Amino acid sequence: MDSRLRSIVKALIWQLMGLVVMVIIGLFFTGSLWTGGAMALINALIGLATYMIYERVWAGVRWGRTLVS
Repeated sequence: MDSRLRSIVKALIWQLMGLVVMVIIGLFFTGSLWTGGAMALINALIGLATYMIYERVWAGVRWGRTLVS
């Protein structure tokens, strides 16, 4: 099982990558770095929160795990 810190670090790195991609997509579609950046930031904050909940729920699910000796 991952520690809480590991889950947080994984989520932050994932969201940073997504933020960069969303800024580029937002800039492409709106022509505005400000609007694209704002859209990306809102998306990243929502995504971070939902990903953390998702990770913690799955951390408690035993299905599909094997014990490594």
